[in-house]
Amino acid sequence: MTEASPLVRVVNLKKYFSASPGLFSRRRYVVKAVDDITFDIMPGETLGLVGESGCGKSTTGRTILQLHRATSGKVYFKDRELTSMPNEELRQLRTGMQMIFQDPYASLNPRHPISKIIAEPLVIHRALSKHELRDRVAELLLLVGLDPAYMRRFPHEFSGGQRQRIMIARALSLHPEFIVCDEPISALDVSIQAQVVNLLQNLQEQLGLTYLFIAHDLSMVKHISHRIAVMYLGRIVELSASKALFEDPLHPYTQSLISAVPIPNPRLEEKRVKIILKGEPPSPANPPTGCSFHPRCPLAAEICSRAVPEFRQIFTGHYVACHLADSRGGSKIPS
Repeated sequence: MTEASPLVRVVNLKKYFSASPGLFSRRRYVVKAVDDITFDIMPGETLGLVGESGCGKSTTGRTILQLHRATSGKVYFKDRELTSMPNEELRQLRTGMQMIFQDPYASLNPRHPISKIIAEPLVIHRALSKHELRDRVAELLLLVGLDPAYMRRFPHEFSGGQRQRIMIARALSLHPEFIVCDEPISALDVSIQAQVVNLLQNLQEQLGLTYLFIAHDLSMVKHISHRIAVMYLGRIVELSASKALFEDPLHPYTQSLISAVPIPNPRLEEKRVKIILKGEPPSPANPPTGCSFHPRCPLAAEICSRAVPEFRQIFTGHYVACHLADSRGGSKIPS
């Protein structure tokens, strides 16, 4: 039996933006939003991508889908390389790759009924009759738990959770295999977040979907993800199976993130030591030399300020970019 090939492969991906300090300034500088990241996503898997705001998570998702063209590196979808693919060929391949955006309020056209919103990808990519379009929209609404009778309503007539379900229905309209979920629950009430996550999990089992799930909430990412990648200042600093990451985090940044996740047991929560990082994240326009985390790292050594750590495998399937991490847990922050 041969091992399955990755559905998505990202190899040394970089995305840099050119910017200026002011409207009339001639001076330019480079923002390293995504800086040399590599990972795979297997068919039917959910890879969680977490990190602080501004670390490059959303840019990673958009660059994988070629909404941003990569500065360098490669992205493969079903062994087809996307970064150098002509626009027309890429357009045909987009039916297999879709995105659920963060803000359901800003992502739906307020002038259109939801039937037109959901049907738009079908009108562009499929030659269907009006009757077939209406049937497909009704089918998609049922799939995400909405009444097909709502299809003539407008976005302002729905709650936030319902709007996000409409976004999911639109993403599913072309039978995609891979979906980038760009913080799909961050704009929703806590009570609604679990419903949307459960819906995504059910759809994954039912339709065989593969997700890149971008989020801030580590506890929710732990719930939905098979593996988790931790990102800091444009780089992936740790990648592991979800359970292993929470039980044995190797990178000091990951340890600090996990220490901030509340435990639903007051006695354990009282005894736990929280790791408070000093300072603020550096600017991606002027990143520090060596390890990008070393100015805030409580374990930083001399080598951390001058050499970029290799992203290497410590345990089977557990990768980390830290000079001090080893199989003996050498990068543990003392509690």
